[in-house]
Amino acid sequence: MGGPRRRSSLCLVRGVLSILLTLAIVGLQDCGASPSCKKRCPPRSTCLNDTACRCDRGFRAFSGDIFTNPLEDCQDINECAPSMNVSCGRLADCVNTEGSYHCECISGYQLASGERKFSNKNENTCHDVDECTSGQHTCHNSTVCINTQGAFMCQCRQGWVPKAGSQNKEKNTVCEEISFPAWSPPSGIRSQSLSRFFQRVQDLSANFQSDKAQATIKNLITCVDELLETPGDLESLTLSERHRTATNLLSGLEVILRTLARAIPDSSFTYTSPFSTELSLVLKERKDENVTMGQSHARMMLNWAVAGTAGDSGPAVAGVFSSRSMEKLVANASLKLDPKNQIRLERIHESPVHGARLQLLSAVNSIFLSNPHTESLDYPVYFAFAHPEEIPGVRQELVCAFWKADENGVGRWNTSGCRLMGSANGSSTCVCTHLSSFAILMAHYNVQDRQLALITKVGLSLSLICLMLCILTFLLVRPIQGSRTTVHLHLCICLFLGSTIFLVGIENEGGEIGLRCRLVAGLLHYCFLAAFCWMSLEGVELYFLVVRVFQGQGPARRWLYLLGYGVPLLIVGISAAVRSEGYGRTIYCWLNPEKGFLWSFLGPVTVIILCNAVIFITTVWRLTQKFSEINPDMKKLRKARVLTITAMAQLFVLGCTWIFGLFLFDPQDWILSYTFTVLNCLQGLFLFLLHCVLNKKVREEYRKWAGLVTGNKYSEFATTTSGSSQNQTRALRPSESGM
Repeated sequence: MGGPRRRSSLCLVRGVLSILLTLAIVGLQDCGASPSCKKRCPPRSTCLNDTACRCDRGFRAFSGDIFTNPLEDCQDINECAPSMNVSCGRLADCVNTEGSYHCECISGYQLASGERKFSNKNENTCHDVDECTSGQHTCHNSTVCINTQGAFMCQCRQGWVPKAGSQNKEKNTVCEEISFPAWSPPSGIRSQSLSRFFQRVQDLSANFQSDKAQATIKNLITCVDELLETPGDLESLTLSERHRTATNLLSGLEVILRTLARAIPDSSFTYTSPFSTELSLVLKERKDENVTMGQSHARMMLNWAVAGTAGDSGPAVAGVFSSRSMEKLVANASLKLDPKNQIRLERIHESPVHGARLQLLSAVNSIFLSNPHTESLDYPVYFAFAHPEEIPGVRQELVCAFWKADENGVGRWNTSGCRLMGSANGSSTCVCTHLSSFAILMAHYNVQDRQLALITKVGLSLSLICLMLCILTFLLVRPIQGSRTTVHLHLCICLFLGSTIFLVGIENEGGEIGLRCRLVAGLLHYCFLAAFCWMSLEGVELYFLVVRVFQGQGPARRWLYLLGYGVPLLIVGISAAVRSEGYGRTIYCWLNPEKGFLWSFLGPVTVIILCNAVIFITTVWRLTQKFSEINPDMKKLRKARVLTITAMAQLFVLGCTWIFGLFLFDPQDWILSYTFTVLNCLQGLFLFLLHCVLNKKVREEYRKWAGLVTGNKYSEFATTTSGSSQNQTRALRPSESGM
């Protein structure tokens, strides 16, 4: 038994010794190599043998993990590089470290466990962090924190806007409360109604609160409606002052509505006042899309990209303000045609076009955006304006026009940049490349008739020559001096002055109603009224001559002057005092027909023409009786001829031919237009023929003057003989018997 146990023990000892011997040999080998390895292998590596080194985990040499080149060293391996195919999963980033790496959730996200690091995508539980509720935001107290996916932004509170230099929806946004914009009345216009309106606007501004912007907008529209519905002394303003007031109201409303719209909590707002004034507002983020908006008066379609300004991160605003009551302020405004339209119209009508008389059909629609620079838009804007259905007549057409002010603020209608696309069923569609205040107008073009203009200029020039000859004759021919000659003289003077002023100053070339145009209109008013007053005195003289048969019973000269010059002066003075802006029109320097001002001329003229017409009829009737009494044997044909010539002559003397003008309601009535123009432009010629050429005493004086000029003696014997041979027929010639 002892033998086997001993052998077992010896085997165990032998095995242990063998292991120890092996370890000793290895240890001796290492000890022998250690000094040379440490000296040769670089940091972050271990020695394999006398010739090779191995880089530590996470490091690599240029040759690979094991290298023999003594110049190489071990560099960190970037496990996060794209070529390593390390994935941390969504919403996480790989973070490289010295010899290793780890994963972290991106900014604004965190692990469900709350830890910061994890190893791979299998451990990814990243989810959004709500900085606004967790208190991690840095928003200013004038803004509201808005959580976004992985971040947050600071947005201005409702009714607040970014301060100058600050952008909305940034982490450093700073805002200020929206304030009511300043609005001043137009300078130089005195109106109690306008002053009360702006006082109410000041009250709205003082009490404005941004959270009550909608109520403020409604109150503002009410103030505008009440001003336009009961304008009071606004109606007594001059035309240019009313148009300046309209410009001020339209521009001021645009600024205020654009500003207050940003305080509206909803994305849209519509309002219709009791006076049918409409307002439509839309607030949207800037996008490249078409947006349609509006109500019953007007609809608009625009590309929303033009609504905002570059760099404005807030919602863009677009608005349509439509008012029918605004017509009272823009009435009788002129129209400026763009050159292309001017050429087109003159080609159509084959005559020059001098502006147009306008009829406002639609409401006045003011269009505004957040973008205040709308003079030239990147995309056109389309409009549909509602209006009563009208069919254009001769020299008429529907136009899309916008309100444009000059440097003085005086507005007028303009068509540049706008085009009418079509009209049907009480609606007109327009396309414009800019924004302003728009309306649909019916334009009645003032087309100059070349033939009529030529007749007027030639006729008036001829009449001026004849009137000058008449004036010289009445002043120099002594045998015809008397009360009737005095009336003839001053009638010719008034017609001469009026015709001269008409010929050189009637056209208002600039289109602006200035002092020159008003002065011309006032002088024409006075001269033509004076001419008609002297025509009425012609009728009075004719009445005493023919009906009363007492030539000496006519009015005294002082009464002639008082009636001939005093009455028209009184009428013009009262007219100018009551409504001085009635003098002058955009096309012609004449009386403005607005509010019946033209009747300050037509009224007296109508009365004078009717009275003279009665005298004319009475004169013809009495002349018929006289012809029968003087020579009952005169043949009927000759009697009719003499009576007709006499009657026609008296028509021109008494101004009865102007009756055609009283019935000239439509300028397109060619028959009346030509008849009136021909008869009255040649009135001076007819007066010269009647009072000078057909008057025997005047002819005798003319022959005397001709003899003096030519050196021939005047033959009184020939004159006496000629005169005695015609004594029997003198009574039959009205012009030679004082008729």
